[in-house]
Amino acid sequence: MPKFTYKAVRKEDNTTYENTVEAKDRFEVYSVVRKEGGQVMSVRELKGGGEFIARANSWLGKVKTQEKIVFFRNLGAMLDAGLTISRALNVMSRQSKNEKLKRVLSTITRDIEHGGDLNSSMAKQDKVFSPLMISMVRAGEESGSLAESCRLIADQTERVHELKKKVKGAMIYPAVILTVLFAVGILMMMFIVPTIAETFMALDAELPLETVIILKISAFLTDYTFVAFGALIACITLFVLFIRTSYGKRTMETLMLHIPVIGTLIKETNSARTARTLSSLLSSGVSVIQAMEITEEVVQNTHYKAVIGTARQVVQKGSPIAEVFIAKEELYPPLVGELIAVGEETGNLPKMLQEVAVFYEKEVDQKTKNMSTIIEPFLMVIVGIAVGYFAVAMMSPIYSITDSL
Repeated sequence: MPKFTYKAVRKEDNTTYENTVEAKDRFEVYSVVRKEGGQVMSVRELKGGGEFIARANSWLGKVKTQEKIVFFRNLGAMLDAGLTISRALNVMSRQSKNEKLKRVLSTITRDIEHGGDLNSSMAKQDKVFSPLMISMVRAGEESGSLAESCRLIADQTERVHELKKKVKGAMIYPAVILTVLFAVGILMMMFIVPTIAETFMALDAELPLETVIILKISAFLTDYTFVAFGALIACITLFVLFIRTSYGKRTMETLMLHIPVIGTLIKETNSARTARTLSSLLSSGVSVIQAMEITEEVVQNTHYKAVIGTARQVVQKGSPIAEVFIAKEELYPPLVGELIAVGEETGNLPKMLQEVAVFYEKEVDQKTKNMSTIIEPFLMVIVGIAVGYFAVAMMSPIYSITDSL
């Protein structure tokens, strides 16, 4: 179907806007604009390069998490102010600078104007809107509290996004230190060690095993540089492919859970994410079973997915959810199970889950702020071992040669 770009003026407030639509011909474009409450000023059919660029933007474009947060917060505010859904979407479409989001909102608006509902239209845009968002919108539409649901989605998405950013930010420091250490080690092996090796060979000195190992590695890196870097790239590629398999991913997740400091951070992060997602869904009126299914999709760690899947089965049998979380204290801290049990007994599970989420979000926030201080001793030990080994390997032959003179 051809694509048309048009410029129109809205009759209500005389504001001009531009948009791109798929239509059979120009007459259908005029019909679409009239339904939007506008009057066409100009219409142009996209051909060749224009259509290719539009499709390329559609494929390559991305709607950032921050843009989704702003979208749901603004939608909730506009609905509270009395705007219809289609008008609110039109306003945000005109305001958006993201071409991908503009097209998504235009498509959703057309669906709604043809009698569709918001959650079904969003479900067609599943690359942009998550199952969590769609389910909360559906619950809001069914209960007549769509504006409140939109605010909850914005808050939920923002908190999860902030949590993720803090954890990633905390991992940058150790990653940079280890990368620099590795790079400096390779440079020394390629440019400094060969000079020292020539000295040892000229003096025909007897070398200890640790020195021989370093000299062999240095000679290999120097003589077969491309092979060495090719092997390194191959190893990294194989490692990435391995952790993308279900077995590899589970192995890495198990290993990370047993690393000091990082393991605790993973447990608290997943506890906060689980509690926050369940609390938001249940507060929006989503059923417990469906909330469990969506939370299982939201949580990325396979160990935590398995726990939530088990909890869903337990709920279906009529047993309390808390039993599963209490039994899995190696993944979820004891406080999670206890507060869920209190929530089930008092009939106030969403509030208890929210308290769990807030508590562990604060814990993660504090730990990520202190991450450099916590990890620094471990990094110092690693750097110390590497530097110490290199110093002993290079200095011990020199002392032996000096003693023999």
